[in-house]
Amino acid sequence: MAKRKPPRSQPGKSRAGPNRPPDQPPGRFPGRFPNRHRRDAPAKAPVGHGPAGGIWLYGTHAVRAALANPRRRIHRLLISPEAAKREGQDLRARLAARRDGLAPEAVARESFAEILPGDAVHQGLALQVEPLAQPDLEALLEGLPDAAADTGSDGFQVLVALDQVTDPHNVGAILRSAAAFGALAVLVPRNHAAPETGVLAKAASGALEYLPYIEAANLARALVQLKESGFWVLGLAAEAAEPLAAAPTGGRLVLVLGAEGSGLRRLTREHCDLLLRLPTRGPIGQLNVSNAAAVALYELLGRRRA
Repeated sequence: MAKRKPPRSQPGKSRAGPNRPPDQPPGRFPGRFPNRHRRDAPAKAPVGHGPAGGIWLYGTHAVRAALANPRRRIHRLLISPEAAKREGQDLRARLAARRDGLAPEAVARESFAEILPGDAVHQGLALQVEPLAQPDLEALLEGLPDAAADTGSDGFQVLVALDQVTDPHNVGAILRSAAAFGALAVLVPRNHAAPETGVLAKAASGALEYLPYIEAANLARALVQLKESGFWVLGLAAEAAEPLAAAPTGGRLVLVLGAEGSGLRRLTREHCDLLLRLPTRGPIGQLNVSNAAAVALYELLGRRRA
């Protein structure tokens, strides 16, 4: 494994740590989903009822991505007549590719209110699924190529760690940005983190199906483990002396972001090799955490690769 190169010096900051290594029956879509609905088929459970433990995903992008994910176990697909007209061809193709006999259920648009939050922008699509089985950090690290030989990403390997960021809208948006810029995964503590929900999946716009969302029992210990695997740990903090541009210019990096308001916890800070800031100016000195993540990922991955 390639040795970590020392980062640019930062006054007052040293490398942390001693180790460096519905109530309606199913409907039909005549001519849209042939042979998938039979008049003599047994009725399924009403909307709002289904297998225990499942969650509801909703919205076009989240549903499309989940249907395309062979790892996603799906129980039910609900669709409004309007969405059937709009999405029929695409859904037929995705359902045929799954080969698990999943059949869409036609429901009135009003029925979605029985299973989804009142403000959910569902676009006439809802999918009852089991949460994804995610890898643990050890499995992720074992599957990584050597950073120096990873020509597919120009040698950059960036993992995002979230320190008690619990708003599912923010976490979903961060997942979306991380997937867009080619990050390895998003790492969160097992407690004080946003679980997989429809809100998170909607905000992630499909990224939840593609990017590992990993839980760690203890975030500080996970950062130590990442260091031992050759990662430099970079904490984003508004009060840091150095800008993000001072980050190491290649290799393996962890971008750590804290919760809105409180920022990074003390122990998390102590496990960062560098504290860096975004060079904001003007009356608004800080960005929403999901916006900050997008800007930082562009700096670490997007701009440098371009």
